[in-house]
Amino acid sequence: MKKFTLFCSAASLVVTLFVLIPRDTNTADETKAINTLLDNWHSAAAKADYNAYFDKIATDGHYIGTDAAEVWDKKAFSTFSKPYFDKGKAWDFKALERHVYFSKDGKTAWFDELLDTWMKACRGSGVLEKEGNQWKIKHYVLSVTMPNEVIDEIIPIKAKYEDTVIEKLRK
Repeated sequence: MKKFTLFCSAASLVVTLFVLIPRDTNTADETKAINTLLDNWHSAAAKADYNAYFDKIATDGHYIGTDAAEVWDKKAFSTFSKPYFDKGKAWDFKALERHVYFSKDGKTAWFDELLDTWMKACRGSGVLEKEGNQWKIKHYVLSVTMPNEVIDEIIPIKAKYEDTVIEKLRK
């Protein structure tokens, strides 16, 4: 009887550990899927493929642009962007490097990327969520990079555009 009780206890422990320990998602496959999605997303903009571009953004997704006033939900961003796509070319960003990270449950991912753009080097970062079997961009932030050596020269240029924005937001 003691052996049976010991066996049942050990089996219960194994089953409990199997259920409680999160299983590793196949991060290599998921990373590849996210890299493909983001590369195709950037490519869709370069090709002015409006539907392919906006289909990759979640319905409740957000895009934060380089201007302090550029904070858009998907609908507002698609409305703003439509004239650029209608001209046959929106923007052309190419990833130079990218790092992808995952939540423990594998349903959320975040990334940062260094981009080659018409503005020179830019930094993109964002959050993706798995919807069914597809990753969708929930949040994307585009930032212009700036060498530390020239920041003192740039601040006066930015100030004439951003001082009023800062004051307005402080109130």
